[in-house]
Amino acid sequence: MDHALHITGDDAADELLSTSSLALLIGMLLDQQVAMETAFSGPKKIQERVGELDAAALAHLDPERLTEVFRTPPAVHRYPGSMAGRTQALCAYLLEHYDGDAAAIWTDGDPDGAEVLRRLKALPGFGDQKARIFLALLGKQVGLRAAGWREAAGAYGEEGCHRSVADIVDAESLARVRETKRAAKAAAKAQKG
Repeated sequence: MDHALHITGDDAADELLSTSSLALLIGMLLDQQVAMETAFSGPKKIQERVGELDAAALAHLDPERLTEVFRTPPAVHRYPGSMAGRTQALCAYLLEHYDGDAAAIWTDGDPDGAEVLRRLKALPGFGDQKARIFLALLGKQVGLRAAGWREAAGAYGEEGCHRSVADIVDAESLARVRETKRAAKAAAKAQKG
């Protein structure tokens, strides 16, 4: 994996996301209840504090130590205990099913978009929406060419939309994604009320 991603605004964090499939996958896992930049900067903080970013190392790390890694200021996530546990579960799953290779999820056996989506949804911490967003990120920015990936990603795979992290390539597109999310929340709130 070697595509220049620009998600966090931090060159070192973006470089890691651009070169490490595991970093990108963990960033997506962490992308909930925190700003996108915070979530996707998390893998760099983990790497710096643990000394490496490796599925086997993280899967076997003492859970209390990993929680402390997440808790140390600046925190990796606002929920350090639960997100450290989810990260460890994800790494253990990768070790068991993909020999620790995150990219194998979308490369092993030349899967089509529907199969990549199925594999992503099977990951600990990945529901339908998170899996579709990550599939769109792979297709739009990481070079995934699996047949049918756009259809499998649903609305997140649409060309020219600004719905998610899959559409962030610079500060302007980040602002557009934020505005789309704000509008969607406002519409959902108005519909309820």
